[in-house]
Amino acid sequence: MKDLLKFLTCGSVDDGKSTLIGRLLSDANLLFQDQKEALKTNSYADLLDGLMAEREQGITIDVAYRYFTTENRSFIVADTPGHEQYTRNMAVGASFASLAVLLIDVTYGDLKVQTYRHARICRMMGIDYFVFALNKMDKVDYAEDCYLSFKNKVQALCEELQISHACILPIAAKKGDNVVFASHNMPWYKGPTLLSYLEQVDVQEDKNLEGTILPIQRVCRPNSSYRGYQGELMRGSLAVGDEVYLLPTKERCHITSILWGDKQVQEACVHMPISIELDKDIDASRGNVFVKDIRVGISDHFEAKLIWMAEEQLSITKSYYLKLSTQVIPVQISSVLYQEDVETGIHKTNVNIGKNDIAGVEISASQKVILTEFEKEALMGRFLLIDRITNETVAGGIVLNAQSVGNNLVWQETDITKELRATSLKQKPITIWMTGLSGAGKSALANALEKKLYALNKHTMLLDGDNIRMGLNKDLKFKEADRSENIRRIAEVAKLMNDAGLIVMTAFISPFEEDRQLARDIIGQDAFYEVYVSTPLEVCEARDVKGLYQKARLGNISNFTGISSPYEVPENPNYTMNMSEGSIEAAADLLLEELVKKGLI
Repeated sequence: MKDLLKFLTCGSVDDGKSTLIGRLLSDANLLFQDQKEALKTNSYADLLDGLMAEREQGITIDVAYRYFTTENRSFIVADTPGHEQYTRNMAVGASFASLAVLLIDVTYGDLKVQTYRHARICRMMGIDYFVFALNKMDKVDYAEDCYLSFKNKVQALCEELQISHACILPIAAKKGDNVVFASHNMPWYKGPTLLSYLEQVDVQEDKNLEGTILPIQRVCRPNSSYRGYQGELMRGSLAVGDEVYLLPTKERCHITSILWGDKQVQEACVHMPISIELDKDIDASRGNVFVKDIRVGISDHFEAKLIWMAEEQLSITKSYYLKLSTQVIPVQISSVLYQEDVETGIHKTNVNIGKNDIAGVEISASQKVILTEFEKEALMGRFLLIDRITNETVAGGIVLNAQSVGNNLVWQETDITKELRATSLKQKPITIWMTGLSGAGKSALANALEKKLYALNKHTMLLDGDNIRMGLNKDLKFKEADRSENIRRIAEVAKLMNDAGLIVMTAFISPFEEDRQLARDIIGQDAFYEVYVSTPLEVCEARDVKGLYQKARLGNISNFTGISSPYEVPENPNYTMNMSEGSIEAAADLLLEELVKKGLI
């Protein structure tokens, strides 16, 4: 196979990205017959703009990928959109490529903001090789002075972004000047054409070729005699007999067999999808990583740079999913360090981060993340942030420092353990998490249950929603992000109380499934018992113990669960109780009976 170059075209809207690639394909005689016929009535850009909306508006919206090959090289090009609202699509194209062709409209007179933004995103994604295509030279009469003026501006940008491999090329994409054939209109330019440069440039995609990385995508267990760990070999090679190192557990083991599809092989190389068998059974699952001869970090707190892609602003109280390789882990942005000005590169502090902003942040994860600094290893150093409710990708980023301040924090083990405290108190520490609408009876049920446990000489603590918001969480409002942070803090408190050997009861609306799952993750599956108090809305509203429903109906309270904010019914609660009828005492007796039956009390 010929050497493959993956590149993208980027730049501001209407700078001529799609036209350039269309012209390149046409002049290099790389079009099919039907495409040649279409050119008689359509523009060069229409060869790339495949969506109806793109053709109607004359713009690129989605990333258009094209494969083509010449006598000297094979290519995959990603034609990316220039509009600011589609910057996230451009970032996707940048994550794929190893060279960027950044178009600049010389008729504008200066570099546009979007040009700066795209250049910074490309560098952030690890692109080291650039072609700065100064387009529409025909509109300025092919003036060398214009070229030299822009060349100086581009060189200043390259110096700031530390771009050491740059070709500054004057072109007229629509007319074909310096695209495939050298321009007779610019005899003062002695450099290569675009195609000749792309055919000849030696792009070193990998800075670190040493070592092997195999992220686990799936554990295959077709029968009792075979356990295979499956994934795509992202770097390096593996052979039968090799010793590998499992992260994050740091366990060492040896490979006894390698399957490639249904074939047994002795060795596997990069990008092969394989299944490996080991010389011993280990506790490994999706998200874990096998490595060999390479240092990969493990951290639950790290510094990163990201481009924010969501319409809503970045929130430091909201929980997101971090997707890095095959890992999907709940995280929070613990602090915003700075916003990077896309034109000057200056770091601004104390700002709100909105759509298309580039920011430096610190990220805290709910568990250890397997990662490296992006500069050292791109595969384990770039990530996505995903909204846990909508599943929308809200940011893409890179790891700057995997040894941030959080790594200097070590959990201090004590001689008196959770188990010793529980033994001393003669009980099993557990958190009974009661969830349901306001007025469902959660607080009343928790209070009645605690009295019964106290009568049994059990050591307990009751955490009630209103009480906590009057103290620990008095700084939080009732927006979605604040509600999530409210639940996270409560879960951390409940876990500490469980560590003290106590039985904890909580009474919180906790309306969102993802927040309850986060609480379960923090407290621990074995210590978390979810009780869904399923009293219907009409009953809760009829009680209106605190008069809140009436205020919500009148619009005096916003984001009120059941009225102006949703309640997500638990998918698999441990226990469900409808408090519409019967006494609180009887309900508490039933719940206590269930807890005793399960061996939890």
